[in-house]
Amino acid sequence: MTDSEVRVRVAPSPTGDPHVGTAYQALFNYAFARSRGGKFILRIEDTDRARSTPQSEAAILEALGWLGLKWDEGPDIGGPHGPYRQSERAAIYREHVQILLDQGNAYRCFLSREELERMRAEQRDKGLPAFKDLEGRQRPEEESRRRAEAGEPFTVRMKTPLDGECVIDDLLHGEVRKDWASIDDQIILKSDGFPTYHLANVVDDHLMGITHVIRGEEWINSVPKHLELYRFFGWKPPVFCHLPLLRNNDKNRSKLSKRKNPTSILYYRRAGFLPQALLNFLGLLGWSMPGEEEKFTLEEMIAAFRLEDINLGGPVFDVQKLKWLNGRYIREDYDAAGLRRELEKWAINPETLEKILPLAQPRLMTLSDWGYLTAFFFADEVPLDPQALELKGRSDEDLARLFQIAVWKLEALRDFRSETLEALFAELAEQAGLKLRDLTRPFYVALTGRSAATPLYQSMEILGSDMVRMRLRRAIDALGGLSAKKLKALEKEFASRR
Repeated sequence: MTDSEVRVRVAPSPTGDPHVGTAYQALFNYAFARSRGGKFILRIEDTDRARSTPQSEAAILEALGWLGLKWDEGPDIGGPHGPYRQSERAAIYREHVQILLDQGNAYRCFLSREELERMRAEQRDKGLPAFKDLEGRQRPEEESRRRAEAGEPFTVRMKTPLDGECVIDDLLHGEVRKDWASIDDQIILKSDGFPTYHLANVVDDHLMGITHVIRGEEWINSVPKHLELYRFFGWKPPVFCHLPLLRNNDKNRSKLSKRKNPTSILYYRRAGFLPQALLNFLGLLGWSMPGEEEKFTLEEMIAAFRLEDINLGGPVFDVQKLKWLNGRYIREDYDAAGLRRELEKWAINPETLEKILPLAQPRLMTLSDWGYLTAFFFADEVPLDPQALELKGRSDEDLARLFQIAVWKLEALRDFRSETLEALFAELAEQAGLKLRDLTRPFYVALTGRSAATPLYQSMEILGSDMVRMRLRRAIDALGGLSAKKLKALEKEFASRR
């Protein structure tokens, strides 16, 4: 293989905020492609029709663009292997599913949810760790087609071997073995006619000429299914390289989660981090320069980068380390004029000030009041006095629960304007049995650090969804937090009301 043939991709799902884990994987894909003179492709995995949104896709493109990870092919710029949104490739997937059905390497599964749960339980009782629809595997194709044409709902599953083992060769992990008895007959086409991750990725990676699949190690257990699909189609599989998962900076080194760390790329931009510092930090999480220098440019990383040098130790996402590194960039890479330009790009610019001015002006007695009144717009964290975080007639835990419900509601809100926020708070007050005025008072404190400030909903719009949710999470912590058990129960209760 020549260097010019190297083709890698990052394939995020547009189902929420652009995640730092996506940036982490994108960085290593990008650095490898550029170090080998290859191509870096952006593909959008939007086959989850219930959760995918155009707003989330736009945020992904915006976030990766802000970081400077420029793709060679993608949904916005096109390319020779498009379309680059999986929702626009449905006919391609159905064609390949039909090939597998015709080969006898896949079958239609007509089990209802209840039948599926019963059969899974029966197979577990027999000591079978993975689910395989044995009846469906043996059903004659003529009967299967007749039932499908009659309109009976079905999924399509691939046939995985009943015994033996699969040997995976991973660039970082070496040889990994998985028993086929532990691997389900994976659904490859859902009942809505859209593919699952497994089929879509294999088909897309082959048709887009992907030579190296560089992704998180949570997918390593799925590789046997992917290798089997490559074998069914007669295709050569790519090189697999599974990156270590990002970890929280806690005692258990748990998987990075937004409950314990800000995970949205756009939050870090809003909080005043420099894109080059964030990229540098993400690079340090899984790799190091030959000379162990901790501060390096993207170009320097590319020049020294080798996939084989990635460290498999659990990388800890330490925000304090990121702040230290960001501070080095601010002090070492900018003169006063350069720093002024960065501040203008960040928030201290006419566009932002014009949004804040009409909110602040009615509350100004002197021009010097401006600083105190508007400081929270330009801060990451605001001072929180737990004594001031109180809700009339309710306990601290009740308020923490309300803050958490608000976080979930705001997370799902793609239209983050003052009008929609006002409607959301009216709904929240009604559900909690509270007067709106009583409900909003602790939110003022959580978001601004004070009991009174500029109008709440307009201020939230200016702060943006990422910053608002982060401040509410910090307020929950200031109130003593919610245990994992209580949070799970609340999440179940919240889901039942939706």
